[in-house]
Amino acid sequence: MNIKVTLKDEVREFPEGISAAEVAKSIGMGLYKAACAARVDGECCDLRTKLCKDCRLEILTFEDDFGKKAFWHSSSHLMAQAVSHLFPEVKFTIGPAIDNGFYYDLDSERVFTPDDFEAIEAEMKKLAKQDIPLEYFELPRAQALELMKEEPYKQELINELPEGEAISFYRQGDFTDLCAGPHLMSTGPIKAVKITSVTGAYWRGDAKNKMLQRLYGISFPKAQQLEDYLKMLEEAKRRDHRRLGRELGLYMLMDEGPGFPFFLPKGMVLRNALIDYWRRVHKKYGYVEISTPMMLNRGLWERSGHWDHYKNNMYTTVIDGEDFAIKPMNCPGGMLVYASEPHSYRELPLRVGELGLVHRHELSGALHGLFRVRCFTQDDAHVFMTWDQMKEEIKYTVRLFDEVYSVFGLSYQIEVSTMPEDHMGDEKDWDFATETLKAAVEELGKSYSINEGDGAFYGPKLDFHLADSLGRTWQCGTIQLDMQLPERFELEYIGEDGQKHRPVMIHRVVLGSIERFIGVITEHFAGAFPLWLSPVQVKVIPITDRSHAYADQVAQRLEQAGFRVECDKRSEKMGYKIREAQLQKINYMLVVGDKEAEQGSVSVRSRDKGDLGVMSLESFLEKAGEEASSLALESAF
Repeated sequence: MNIKVTLKDEVREFPEGISAAEVAKSIGMGLYKAACAARVDGECCDLRTKLCKDCRLEILTFEDDFGKKAFWHSSSHLMAQAVSHLFPEVKFTIGPAIDNGFYYDLDSERVFTPDDFEAIEAEMKKLAKQDIPLEYFELPRAQALELMKEEPYKQELINELPEGEAISFYRQGDFTDLCAGPHLMSTGPIKAVKITSVTGAYWRGDAKNKMLQRLYGISFPKAQQLEDYLKMLEEAKRRDHRRLGRELGLYMLMDEGPGFPFFLPKGMVLRNALIDYWRRVHKKYGYVEISTPMMLNRGLWERSGHWDHYKNNMYTTVIDGEDFAIKPMNCPGGMLVYASEPHSYRELPLRVGELGLVHRHELSGALHGLFRVRCFTQDDAHVFMTWDQMKEEIKYTVRLFDEVYSVFGLSYQIEVSTMPEDHMGDEKDWDFATETLKAAVEELGKSYSINEGDGAFYGPKLDFHLADSLGRTWQCGTIQLDMQLPERFELEYIGEDGQKHRPVMIHRVVLGSIERFIGVITEHFAGAFPLWLSPVQVKVIPITDRSHAYADQVAQRLEQAGFRVECDKRSEKMGYKIREAQLQKINYMLVVGDKEAEQGSVSVRSRDKGDLGVMSLESFLEKAGEEASSLALESAF
């Protein structure tokens, strides 16, 4: 019996029970060799998946996100096999794919060091060249336990699986691993590998358990891809926001406050410039701004659901015998503001923004510079609207996102996250909200991917993944529809019919958090911020002591025009002062001497373009002023 398989451009018939891999081979050996995984009727799966009914099939390669995950998952097994050959005493735990590569947690008396990496890589390459098939099979519990009798961690995992369930394995030559997949068909496609680091990791992330060694790696189907990736890593190290923040005097992280960043004077200038821009653009788009308390009582958090579902991530205290919590998000306070007075349909949509400082408890091992902290300022907004305003308001919000991200030279991809299993509310409302999100994005002429089941428990959402100058992606902006909080807080508006109605709302952040976004743009610009953002925009450098008075006049004139200026009158060589200003990534250096003082001119040097020659101070002010006021990314000269 044949089934109909819808491929990208056509419908073909195949025998019932054919695998996705066999379909790929029938299309062409090139596709078969490049295939990493499959997607059947929207569900990602292994290439070994049997097609038993009419369906839509996509063959996924390394270019697809899920294809990469299958490739890197197989690479983790390859690394484990290589380790088992070189160090037979090692006990294996788990080895998943991650966003950039893979890791395997190992229990070994041997302490792995970078000196071991080369030997493991060599063994991995040897095994990959053998093009060893990966075979999938299942066993009942007793046989599975017997097979893994030398692997205590695997036995622990097997014993936790539901009774009666078949337990799946993948075998590649002399190495067998407990695994649900997906995997490549063989080891052959893994052409380039690199072990990148080793760290400690508790078994199952619990400090009460044994400390393991986590071996990280990366792999690619082509050697050039690995070479390009390693170059990108070197560039990423150069751009590391933690190093640049320290060198440029922007921010610091101290042992006295782990996860609580300190902003230094220059960092505050950058931060305030960013916030000033946020306020201008939100005023343009019709938002009003509020501020809600940082600490509110337990009753509010119970009402919002956070006390039951989020308490472990909240900092709590007792005041006058009553439980209080520092807010982990701004939403409940925003609900109280809306509910504090009656509203009419004529006011909707009502757009309310808040730059609210929130605190969330993160495990110390998860903290990372400004990217993962315990306190941060969310650039929150809540939009209250009627159901029939939903689509146009989503489009309006996406247009705001477009404007903001373009100012920083950041492109993005949109992801639609749909209803999770653990959700609140009527499925019909969920379907309507999800289709409205999709339609809004489509009407704007934008594409999107689907992230099944990853919506918030109260509504579907759009996630915006920003791409920086190195091609790395950062999830910053979010537009979340919420049908539940208005119900929990009994929010109302008077409709055109004179009756009370329940609004629907959007939660949205465009920057995500001020702190994290500063980390992202620090790395995106490598600390060389555009003029409007730079903590110090111009440095005036007098050639001799005789020029100090004129240098002060120039600096004063620049300050009057609104520029952030420093005047370097130290007794150092000119070349040294220019190099130091360049290292501090100051946009413009104005060198002044006797000639410039006589002519009322300045000798201009650009951070990005070098020597620009001599020009009148007024000419410099005009061009630089235009550059700053237009939020330009590049020099106006």
